[in-house]
Order: sequence, then structure tokens, then C-alpha cells
Amino acid sequence: MSEPATPPNPATTIRPPFTAETARAKVQAAEDGWNSRDPDRVAMAYSEESDWRNRDQFFIGREAIRSFLTTKWEQELDYKLMKELWAFTDNRISVRFEYEWHDQSGQWFRTHGNEHWEFDESGLMARRDMSANDVPIDESDRRL
Repeated sequence: MSEPATPPNPATTIRPPFTAETARAKVQAAEDGWNSRDPDRVAMAYSEESDWRNRDQFFIGREAIRSFLTTKWEQELDYKLMKELWAFTDNRISVRFEYEWHDQSGQWFRTHGNEHWEFDESGLMARRDMSANDVPIDESDRRL
């Protein structure tokens, strides 16, 4: 019996220059990946030397991304994300996003923010610049 085929990786199958259709597909692939909460899967969408700003943190490289995501999802429990395409050019995409999560005490939050992405020719994200704010919410106010 043969092994199941590995599905194509949208990180490398959707490449610049972007059209409205491919930019939306890239955003959906990112949303799907992050909602998996799998640091290994998500990190593979970024170049080996991807340059990140995440709020007040700055770091470079896939291993740093993997480490960041592991810690993030240990603290932001039951994380659920929605991304929306905001704008795009040949090799750049901007999105707005919301995600909901709770901390160890059970307090729920909704995080609102924007990201600016720049891709290399292979379709991997070479730069990510993210700004966000967390708003405490009641569990009954969750939308996602």
C-alpha cells in the first residue's frame, strides 16, 4: 500500500506576483495554518531568515518563529483566528485580523490587529510586521 500523498504547501505553491485571487488564497492559507496551532506547520510558511516584528518583539529565522509560536499557544489557549485581505501588490500583502483566546485563569480576550507581509520569489514569507491590541471580553461575547 502506498503512502498518502502530502498535500501541496500553499506557502510555496502560491507565489508572487499576486492577483486578487491568489492574495485571498494566500491569506486563507495563513489563517488555516495558524488555526492549526501547530508551530512546525506554521513555521514552514516562512523563509529560513524571515524577519519578524510581533508587537514589541523582533527576531529573525524559522527556528525563532517556531519557538515564539510554541510559547504563544501555551499561553493563548483555545486560539481561533480570522484574517481578512486588506491590500496587496506584486509581492506584498496586508491583512487585518481578529483572534480570540483565553489565559490560564479563564479570562477571554479578542485581539485586533494588522499585519504586513513581504514574500520571496518562492512564495515564503520573508518579512512579517504585526501590530495588535488585546481587549478583555466575556466568554458570552465571543464571535469566533
